[in-house]
Amino acid sequence: MQAVLRDAFSVNRFSFWTGALVSTLVGSALYVMTQRSIETNAQERFINHAKYAQSVINVRIKSYTDLLRATGSLIHSTDILSHRKLHEYVLGLDLANNFPAVDSINFALYVTDDRRQPFLSDLREEMGRHIHAAAPLDIVPPGQRDAYLIISYIEPDQSGPGHYGIDLMANHYFSKQLAESRDNGTVYASGTPILALSGPNDTHLGMRMPIYYFGTMPDTVAARRAAYVGSLGIAFSVPKLLYGVMDEIPIKGLRMTLFDIGPGLDVHGHETAGTPRTLFDSHGTSQNPMPPLADGDKRMFSTTLPLDFNGRTWKTTYSAPKAALYTEFDTYYPKLMMAFGFLGSILLYALVHTLTSSRRAALALAREMTSELRESQTKLQLSHQKLRRLADHAYQIKELERKRIAREIHDDLGQSLLALRIEAELLAGRTKGTHSHLHKRARATLMQIDTTIKSVRQIINDLRPTVLDLGLSAAVEWQVNQFQRRTCIHCEVQDDHGEIALPDHCATAFFRILQESLTNIVRHANATRVKVELRLNGGWLSLTVRDNGCGLPPGGRNKYGSFGLVGIEERIVILGGTCAVFSEPDGGTTVMVSAPVIGSPDRPLPAPIEHGSGSSVI
Repeated sequence: MQAVLRDAFSVNRFSFWTGALVSTLVGSALYVMTQRSIETNAQERFINHAKYAQSVINVRIKSYTDLLRATGSLIHSTDILSHRKLHEYVLGLDLANNFPAVDSINFALYVTDDRRQPFLSDLREEMGRHIHAAAPLDIVPPGQRDAYLIISYIEPDQSGPGHYGIDLMANHYFSKQLAESRDNGTVYASGTPILALSGPNDTHLGMRMPIYYFGTMPDTVAARRAAYVGSLGIAFSVPKLLYGVMDEIPIKGLRMTLFDIGPGLDVHGHETAGTPRTLFDSHGTSQNPMPPLADGDKRMFSTTLPLDFNGRTWKTTYSAPKAALYTEFDTYYPKLMMAFGFLGSILLYALVHTLTSSRRAALALAREMTSELRESQTKLQLSHQKLRRLADHAYQIKELERKRIAREIHDDLGQSLLALRIEAELLAGRTKGTHSHLHKRARATLMQIDTTIKSVRQIINDLRPTVLDLGLSAAVEWQVNQFQRRTCIHCEVQDDHGEIALPDHCATAFFRILQESLTNIVRHANATRVKVELRLNGGWLSLTVRDNGCGLPPGGRNKYGSFGLVGIEERIVILGGTCAVFSEPDGGTTVMVSAPVIGSPDRPLPAPIEHGSGSSVI
């Protein structure tokens, strides 16, 4: 290892002259590289600021959409709407502080032509009370149409009736969009400036949503048209919205330009599908609302990001002078590096040489350590495999020995006890009526022999239940019945496949796992119900034991001296299967084991598996 380190850190004549040549070349190019690096970092900061501004715009637009939906929910939840209710609701919103860009919230009622005059009479009367003055309202623009969508409520309060009575359906373009919003039940954003509020570089936009009758939840187009009450909208100032965003961006000279590239109308009422319209320019003025962009100017950073405005496509162009993103250190750092370039390149080469040498040494050491680690891992895996084979052999020897002992007890001791019982029964029969005392002792002996035979049968079943010879399903049902009879715990067995043909070692392993699980329930769970499921799926047999007890305590699986769960895991891993033990959220513990029993190798030995502590999947 010392020789490896010495070779890695050695310096020869070739390395020295190579370092001198490289340092000369690096020193001459260092200024350009540093300048480009500073510019790249500044551009990344600029783009990050632009993305942050874009996210803030998204959040604010969403908040205005949420405001619209919340107001719509208020209107939909009441069967009678008045100016007073809407006024008090909007007054509680405190738009000036919480939504400073929102100009107003308005509600337009849908009125058919046959209800025009009664509606106007009611609106004039209510507006007379609302603004405390005579309100000679009429529908604008004038003319008779089949239906109208008339602005009837505006908040905050308007000083005069001039904004009331406007028919939004009079415009063919807006009528079509509002009809689609009504039929789809969605928020509509036209992207067209509100002419009554907008001016040069002072765009005001609106969003509207349909309102349906109180207590209705229409889910079809026909139902929405029948339940349509009107349209709720908000108007907001784009400059106020975006100037508030720009105040959070710490870049001097930042320019933000917002374009709408979706369908809409220009100031002359002509459709502008696909033609970008400038909605806001932070460098614009009333005299020059759209100054030319700084495209191609090498002194400026510029980026364009998309924005979704309730289904409409917006794009925002951000630009700023590069100098605004440079610090004082950024200005002098390239010059400083140029002055000390040669010395810096020498130091850099020395650092690179040292790092390269360290890397070579680290790789050499890593190769040596990796080789030793792999050798150790191989030995460990072999050891684990030997241990698993030994455990498998021990389980097999144990089961065979139990089987042999049970058979010998049954054949030898069982036969002897049976013969002894016959003799005792004969003795009891012959002494009946002639030797009462001897007959009584013979009957007692006969009862003792019967008790001994029952004990021997129980010992044989504990060693190796003979019911296993009838199949795993029968053995599981017998064991659960014995458990229920012995503990008075209600048990349920679910076996949808009937009897399953299994190798003897597989059936024995699953039976022992069931025994251990039921024993753990009696010892630790305090359960009143147990459910046992046996399923066969795709050649894999699954056994699930679930109780409603107190669950598995933290660290319960790693408790010192507790080997029940370890035994379950080892048995199923030897079969090439998986095991899971976990606590249910509502209490109780579940033990799930699965193993391939059909179309699989006899007894595969998988790679070792590391297990965490507590309740987890094994």
